[in-house]
Amino acid sequence: MSSMPHPRRGAVRSRFRRRSPSLVPLLVQGVIWAGAAGVLGLWWTGTTSVVGPPDWLTGAGRITGLLAGYGCAVLVALMARIPLLDHRLGTDRLARWHAMGGRYTLSLVLAHTLLIVWGYSLASHSGVIRETTTLVLDYPDMFKATAAFLLLSGTAIVSARAARRRMSYETWHYLHFATYLAVFLAFGHQLSNGADFVGHRPAQLAWYTLYLTVAALIAWYRFLLPVRRSLRHRLRVTDICQEAPGVVSVHLTGRYLTELGAQSGQFFRWRFQAPGLWWTASPYSLSAPPLPHRLRITVKAAGGHSAALARLRPGTRVWVEGPYGGFTAARSSADKVLLLAGGVGITPLRALFETLPGEIKVTLIYRVRRPEDLALRAELDAIAAVRGAAVHYFVSEPAEYSCPLTARALKGLIPDLAAHEVYLCGPPGMTEAARRALRGAGVPRRSVHHESFEF
Repeated sequence: MSSMPHPRRGAVRSRFRRRSPSLVPLLVQGVIWAGAAGVLGLWWTGTTSVVGPPDWLTGAGRITGLLAGYGCAVLVALMARIPLLDHRLGTDRLARWHAMGGRYTLSLVLAHTLLIVWGYSLASHSGVIRETTTLVLDYPDMFKATAAFLLLSGTAIVSARAARRRMSYETWHYLHFATYLAVFLAFGHQLSNGADFVGHRPAQLAWYTLYLTVAALIAWYRFLLPVRRSLRHRLRVTDICQEAPGVVSVHLTGRYLTELGAQSGQFFRWRFQAPGLWWTASPYSLSAPPLPHRLRITVKAAGGHSAALARLRPGTRVWVEGPYGGFTAARSSADKVLLLAGGVGITPLRALFETLPGEIKVTLIYRVRRPEDLALRAELDAIAAVRGAAVHYFVSEPAEYSCPLTARALKGLIPDLAAHEVYLCGPPGMTEAARRALRGAGVPRRSVHHESFEF
């Protein structure tokens, strides 16, 4: 087994500096809304008059269509994993924005389709079904746009929480790539049929610039850069170590790993070049601070992919995407921090536990089902001894060592909890209960940091 370096207080102090709250979220939102205003301005300048129900309906259809086209570009840009956005906003916030934007964009697509068909049918004095057939079969690029509509609707269905629970992460992740195809198929009909683009060269150039810029970002950050990094860093598995029942640590080595710029709390998408694993890249957090020639992840067998990692052989090549996420010490602006982990959610918090600045007072709460599920406990105890930190272990079985996840119970452990910043990681049910308990204990929403891998 690869040995872990003993934590040292001096190293902890020098590794990070706390930063003031970032204005990046507000700036990004400002840019997005400014773009939406520009799109509305495009319709306004291209519309001379609106007379009668057909004009009102088609005008509303044009507005919703323009906003839907712009929304598609924004959604894809949010998926591009641009480092400035990913590290400063955090993958959790980007995931929330993407999910919310997806619902708005699909609503705009539906409204655009219904309003245009309705307005055209009134103008031509034909039925809705006949007008729909005419639009799809006779107008340029509309057959492809119809396919795009079906793909977007299908993506929305598989993204619903009830459907998401019934499929593996890998299946859901790859089905999401249909979004790219849908945006590509829908692009042509915007320029060939949109009244705001036909004969308006500046508007066409602006739309091409928007979409080509987003396409370039996706091509670079999602595909070309991961290939380049994997070829340069040549990551390989060096050891597999069992940490708890069904939980293993995968130790990796490679070249020039400091160039990755990884920080404790971040995650990578790992593509192991082994039978049954090479075709998918799954997200796993670093479970120890990154070192110049060594990385470590700790994984619980929760599906076919994660269970297969226990059977990896030393020397297995690994392709990597990342690092991703803003779940780092840079988010901390308080002198007191609570690390709240559930199950294998301890992995990013274990790395943060060692590397948060030494002057910060840290408390760790680690909840699992059974005592034998307490992975990495020896390391946590060693770090706590060096930092002088408090560690609380709780298990569901036996019940006498459990602790309810309520505001009252948390305040009983940490009386000044409201003055803490909280890093939270664990199963969805546990994290939602923890959020409610923390709000009930007076912890501001902005002081609770949680990372999502579903992006």
